[in-house]
Amino acid sequence: MSLFCGVSVATLPFGAARSPPASLQTGAHRVTFGRSHRFSRLISFSALSAITPTSNLLSLLESEIESSVVNEDAPDNEELPEWFTFQIIDLPTERVVRLIRKFDDETIIVYIDPSAHLFDEQPKLPQDDEELLAGIPMVVDVSKDDDGLCLEFGVNAFAAEIVIDSLVVQQPHEPKYPYQGPDFDDLDENLQRAFHKFLEIRGINLTLTNFLADYMVNKDKRSHLQWLKDVKSFVLTSENSQ
Repeated sequence: MSLFCGVSVATLPFGAARSPPASLQTGAHRVTFGRSHRFSRLISFSALSAITPTSNLLSLLESEIESSVVNEDAPDNEELPEWFTFQIIDLPTERVVRLIRKFDDETIIVYIDPSAHLFDEQPKLPQDDEELLAGIPMVVDVSKDDDGLCLEFGVNAFAAEIVIDSLVVQQPHEPKYPYQGPDFDDLDENLQRAFHKFLEIRGINLTLTNFLADYMVNKDKRSHLQWLKDVKSFVLTSENSQ
């Protein structure tokens, strides 16, 4: 069954441990490094025990949180452009962002995953084109409200072009091994252009996808910052329980 139609601690860069000094006496006694007494100092057991792996991890996490830059002015549902016709469903705990709108008797849902690898593929343009920008992989579902039929488009949106990679027809009662449709590139070119127009009329255009490119960057930054905070909270709770 389609996953879309029918919506029913990183390794720390520790350096190699150094060899212990020739003479090291802890407690309230004098500590001697090598043969020279010029570097003698007092080190207590409490000072040594204060630096634990957990406290070091917390310190690194706090530093990473402070250095994480998040655009606090990123658009939300109340600050979207006037031309924006979709409702955004962007839950902090979910990776995938959904856009939903009605179009006559159809429901259109767009799924975008900010963790999908951008820059992986490039549109099929002439080789003499200059720089090719990365695309945003999306799934666009267009379903009928009455009969449950759904067209599922696999789309890659680039800065200057929207590429349709696949088109699958989803049935209300999908068979176990449904036909996945032909290779989209094998379709007649006029038919391909007609499908592009089909999506454009329903709001899937470059204005939308270029807006989403910035939105998803901010989404990824917010998710990364929340992940750091959640890990810190877990480590802090573990330390307090010891």
